[in-house]
Amino acid sequence: MVKKYLSLDLGTKTLGVAYNDALGFVHGLETFRFDRNQYIVARKHVIELTEKMMINDIVIGMPLHLSGEQSEMSQNVLRFIEDLKKEKPSLNIETMDERLSSVTANNFISDRGMNHQQRKDNVDKIAACVILDTYLRMKGN
Repeated sequence: MVKKYLSLDLGTKTLGVAYNDALGFVHGLETFRFDRNQYIVARKHVIELTEKMMINDIVIGMPLHLSGEQSEMSQNVLRFIEDLKKEKPSLNIETMDERLSSVTANNFISDRGMNHQQRKDNVDKIAACVILDTYLRMKGN
């Protein structure tokens, strides 16, 4: 049985969420929307999800520049992780390089012929799937 993870793709107004099942299959859960930079709302939502889904392990995308250096958004992600751990210390949180997750998600959407609204509604959720799938493959699950 594979350990269950919640995967997050944090933006300034959206949070893509995915999870894996006991067999290791990755599923997109949602694109959660919140007011710009209101990370406390996103954090509370993540805490609720971990409790509802009984998941203590999180993989969150780390937005890096193509050079591998941290971006301004990387700092937001690090603060988000720190605040999550303060609120729920039992969480195990790991980061995953997400540099190409949005590109992969957009390619996936284009290949399926989704319109602009479908793209907007799904890109973050699909990016969270890509982050988790990549993480699980690297861990050998």
